[in-house]
Amino acid sequence: MWTVWRRGRIAATIGERALAVRADVTDPAQVADLVKAAEHTFGPVDLFCSNAGIATGTGIEAPLDMWNASWSVNVMAHAHAANAVLPSMLARGEGYLLQTVSAAGLLTCPGDAPYTATKHAALGLAEWLAMTYGPSGIRVSALCPMGVRTNMLMPGIEAGHASALAVAAGGPIIEPAEVADAVITGLADERFLILPHPEVADMYARKAAAPDKWLGGMRHVYSERK
Repeated sequence: MWTVWRRGRIAATIGERALAVRADVTDPAQVADLVKAAEHTFGPVDLFCSNAGIATGTGIEAPLDMWNASWSVNVMAHAHAANAVLPSMLARGEGYLLQTVSAAGLLTCPGDAPYTATKHAALGLAEWLAMTYGPSGIRVSALCPMGVRTNMLMPGIEAGHASALAVAAGGPIIEPAEVADAVITGLADERFLILPHPEVADMYARKAAAPDKWLGGMRHVYSERK
């Protein structure tokens, strides 16, 4: 209930330019209704920011319901959003999909197997959408930050969870406002990869150039954080 209350409060603070709609992003019908509500109030959707995500802090032994929830939120929510807005965008010959992935989609997330696997899948989906619909005027960006000071990361750091500590060790923990600035710049430049932590580009390049060496380094980092 707190999340619903907070969403309504934020919309009220923004004023007439905002509309609070409760929706389960894992339910394609509810996502479609969300888009219809926005279109009814504001007109065609030019930019859809698909941002929902969950972490588990568990390994390969995670219960099946955790694996299913990670897949439903971290991957299928992006697919449902695209299905809801693409028909109108394609009819107009323009539109933008911004999908929050995570640097884990390019690299990995030590200590969280469901998060790592589904974020890699989310990046693959974003690439497929960009390749398939780019010629039709649809632009796609994948937002891939590392550590951000939010309630998704900070409690794990305070509790000493290995996966959260590994994220904190990978680079600076930045503020949400810094991510927003990176998004605005990335959308203006129409970049596929939006990297609020610029060092992720170098890490990704090193991984691609020497995967065995990169894996060796990651094993060492993770063993130190366990």
